[in-house]
Amino acid sequence: MAFRDRLPVTERTPNPTLLEGNTPLVPSVSIGPSLGVELFFKWEGANPTGSFKDRGMVVAVARALEAGARGVICASTGNTAASAAAYAARAGLRCVVLLPEGAVAAGKLAQARMHGAWVALVPGGFDRALDLVRRSAQSLGLAVVNSINPDRLEGQKTAAFEILDALPRAPDIVALPVGNAGNITAYWRGFCEVLPQGRPALWGFQAEGAAPLVRGHPITEPKTVATAIRIGNPASWQGALGAVRESGGRIGAVSDDEILSSQRRLATEEGLFAEPASAAAVAGLLRAAREGLLPRGALVVAVLTGHGLKDPDVAERAPQPVRIEPTVDAVASLLR
Repeated sequence: MAFRDRLPVTERTPNPTLLEGNTPLVPSVSIGPSLGVELFFKWEGANPTGSFKDRGMVVAVARALEAGARGVICASTGNTAASAAAYAARAGLRCVVLLPEGAVAAGKLAQARMHGAWVALVPGGFDRALDLVRRSAQSLGLAVVNSINPDRLEGQKTAAFEILDALPRAPDIVALPVGNAGNITAYWRGFCEVLPQGRPALWGFQAEGAAPLVRGHPITEPKTVATAIRIGNPASWQGALGAVRESGGRIGAVSDDEILSSQRRLATEEGLFAEPASAAAVAGLLRAAREGLLPRGALVVAVLTGHGLKDPDVAERAPQPVRIEPTVDAVASLLR
């Protein structure tokens, strides 16, 4: 567990680490130059379960273990489920996962199942599942490990520390996808702990069909191809708005078409296969550039929150394999 001196742990706190964090900050070779900015991608898909959730989950599970919890419980659109199940397995704790029915990508569900979690589907959206988690946890002796758990945000703030360690100066802008809004809240906490001034502006982007922060009210039935941010009533709503306001940042929304286009550009131009939710950050930067809101020459970090293999169904939109004859000429025809 990195940055222990800045986390709510002691020498007695267990350390069920999977060596999370220390993810690469990858310089852009195509998208950044096309936008006229110095762009880096914080590649959180390199975490043990393939998403940023691992940073906070190790702290939440460690604290639950220290407190003598019977196990952990969470509601999830996928990434939290995978991470909670993995770290619970590492710690020897039970894990209960409640998923909104029909709204979780196959790769994430496979992870939770393989790690031995008790997985149940709940009719309705994420918010209904989270309400059931809240009502069930105390009576069953389980620790809630959603981002409403303050230990989660404490762990997630370490990504801000890593960005500052990797760059010669603080970035001007950090762009993030926003679903339950815990991550943007955590990044701001991290920057505030280290930088007395000169902090980056935080730009958060939601999907147009699941944009309660942009619209200013909860969305009863959020809809987007980006399942990880398909949330209509974010648990960290006020924290996210505070982070944007205090940093001089902005909250915006992007369409599913923009998200999928950005996902393809990341894969084909940058070599980074990110899940659709991750691509929302890049889609937001591209839209901001079209609208003349992205300062040329700015130092920008886009947070890619999860690996594309978590959502394999989306990859079906990519070109399908073709059948060829076993000849060199046939191979050559592929290059034309």
